[in-house]
Amino acid sequence: MPKIVISYLQHEAEYFVEDLGAGVELDMVLIPGGSFMMGSPEYELGRSDNESPQHLVTIKPFFIGKYPITQAQWKAIAELSPIKQELNLDPSHFKGSNRPVERISWLDAVEFCDRLTEKTKRKYRLPSEAEWEYACRAGTTTPFHFGETITTDLANYNGTNDKIGSYGRGPKGIYRQETTPVGTFKVANAFGLFDMHGNVWEWCADHWHNNYEGAPDDGSAWVEEQQNDRDNDYHFEKVRRGSSWYSYPDYCRSACRVGNAPGHKSGNGGFRVVCTAG
Repeated sequence: MPKIVISYLQHEAEYFVEDLGAGVELDMVLIPGGSFMMGSPEYELGRSDNESPQHLVTIKPFFIGKYPITQAQWKAIAELSPIKQELNLDPSHFKGSNRPVERISWLDAVEFCDRLTEKTKRKYRLPSEAEWEYACRAGTTTPFHFGETITTDLANYNGTNDKIGSYGRGPKGIYRQETTPVGTFKVANAFGLFDMHGNVWEWCADHWHNNYEGAPDDGSAWVEEQQNDRDNDYHFEKVRRGSSWYSYPDYCRSACRVGNAPGHKSGNGGFRVVCTAG
């Protein structure tokens, strides 16, 4: 079998801890500003046309969650007074305070951000699609932040299918059939972020577009203008990134993107939050 190289590096990350009450905390990691090529090259295995054309994007510094939002964090904020809608205190199918919250719609995630903003007086929101990919890649240009391939020792995805349970020269693996507690694999990227590949799909702020023709190059969310915000909320599919425990490895690539209705809820869907630096 050919040798498979996975990169393991040690870095220090700057972050702050948000106190959500009752002993629940939220680690927010500083992502430095910079530029990167968003999307996938034409030769990347498993790519889709919706990941092109590759284009240079410049990102301003921001803070992003070290992990996807957990069930404990979700409950701490979902117990607060509603801003626009009610939230289910315990929506997840796979129970565990340190597992990522799932069965979360885009609308639920936005409501969570609004309540977190009200509580902390800091502006929380979903990441733009460009911010998410920049944070995931952490300076890399390979399909995954740890290299050219992926294994189920590094991420939670479906690795058992005979034809598509492996990626490139990587081996097949296991299929856990459930989420895992955040940080289980103890493999962070160069920015200090965990679980960017697999476990749960993560919502972004952007409306879905079939490709990157006309996409912004400043890292902002790509949204369509309508008469009011609620039109935006309901009438456009939203972007999800990162793949999940249920998906095959090619979906776990840094450039992979899918779109779903804003009210869509599933056992493989969660999110992480962003806070503007400064």
